[in-house]
Amino acid sequence: MEIKVLTDILAANKNAAAEVKSILKGKKIYMIDMMSSPGSGKTTLNDRLIEALKKKYRIAVIEGDIKTTKDAERLARHNIPIFQIETDRFGGDCHLESSWIKRCIEQFDLDNLDLIIVENVGNLVCPAEFQLGDDERMVVLSVTEGEDKPAKYPLMFNTSGTMVLNKIDLLPHLDYSVDELMDNLKKVNPHIRVFQVSAKTGEGLDTLVAHISGNIDKKKNNA
Repeated sequence: MEIKVLTDILAANKNAAAEVKSILKGKKIYMIDMMSSPGSGKTTLNDRLIEALKKKYRIAVIEGDIKTTKDAERLARHNIPIFQIETDRFGGDCHLESSWIKRCIEQFDLDNLDLIIVENVGNLVCPAEFQLGDDERMVVLSVTEGEDKPAKYPLMFNTSGTMVLNKIDLLPHLDYSVDELMDNLKKVNPHIRVFQVSAKTGEGLDTLVAHISGNIDKKKNNA
């Protein structure tokens, strides 16, 4: 008897992702799957984005980590709904799965939400393989990680519609070529949107906030 375990896992995840997408479409809620390697500044970026967006939109967050609730605790100051998924409870997986996301969103008050941000487990490999039912896959890359990451981890950048280059305030202090990064990125995904920001100083954040706001409004009006 032939057993295709991987196929079954990915098929089940895809089916649950479709259910998540259907739920969010019905409620006209925009969802972002934010992915990156550890230390890229995802949580700091989320903190700044939530601060700017909560003035107009109702936001919830799903935090993914192998262990600890530290990131969720950092965002708790915004007084928004937050669910923490510790994958250590499921075997320490280095990614989130759509069935877990579905269980989280079913516990949110969906009639009072406009945006859900999923902060995925820090990893440039596994999260790219698992669809979550989101509207936008956003990969965050910091300038301290080098210019070669799109070439080394092509699936992550190929399946993402948006890339945020974070920590640009450090560029004057690094031997780093943004042009080289862009060349590597365009070879993998020539259509990806790129935002250069500093979550620390706020540089470039207005453009990213405007992009997310436009997508939320578009779904509200067209979903």
